[in-house]
Amino acid sequence: MLAWFEDLRSAFVLNFIEGDRYLLIISGLKVTLIITLFSGILGLAIGFVISVVRATYDMHISEMTGFKKRILSFFNAIFGAYLAVIRGTPMVVQLMIMYYIIFASSTNATLIAILAFGINSGAYVAEIFRGGIISVDKGQYEAGRSLGFSYVSTMTLIIFPQAFKNCLPALANEFIVLLKETSIAGYVAITDLTRAGDIIRGRTFSAFMPLIAVALIYFVLVMILSYFVKKLERRLHRRGH
Repeated sequence: MLAWFEDLRSAFVLNFIEGDRYLLIISGLKVTLIITLFSGILGLAIGFVISVVRATYDMHISEMTGFKKRILSFFNAIFGAYLAVIRGTPMVVQLMIMYYIIFASSTNATLIAILAFGINSGAYVAEIFRGGIISVDKGQYEAGRSLGFSYVSTMTLIIFPQAFKNCLPALANEFIVLLKETSIAGYVAITDLTRAGDIIRGRTFSAFMPLIAVALIYFVLVMILSYFVKKLERRLHRRGH
């Protein structure tokens, strides 16, 4: 047993202490969190806009006429094509297309990754939000309109808060998926957390310690996020009652 602990200590020193290799993990973690945070914000913004358009189309297109109907149908078709393409192709392929083709002349790999992951996440967030909006009883919308609220006020004050509460668990799950999905950023030469662990493995020829450390860090991040999401869910549930 003592020999096992000694081997473990030696492996830890080799992989993280010697050459200050732990700094690679810290730097990679920072990059991972930056990509996750900003791509998550971008995904929420994209998803929200698309969900509003598509939910409005689903619920009210039959009531519309003229220019409003045509413009709504146009954007619904555009967004539908966007969802089909993004959800129908692998994330790693989208990332490489963004890096090697669309932004081939750019040197800011992190920004490209944020755009790629944000655009990808937006497609899934859009469907989550749309489902949340549609799940709100139509009578809530009709009640708001009958009280004199405009369409925007009805959606903002009545529909969206209920929709957000309904889809919060799915949104949290999408953010967790996004966090883990950023581990492919190394495909475009970004030294994120996973890539940092792989660099250490390549230098020390020891796979166990760096890869287990990376896995544990991801696990801790997911557990922390899940904890705060559960607290938020309980708070919203209490307010709902």
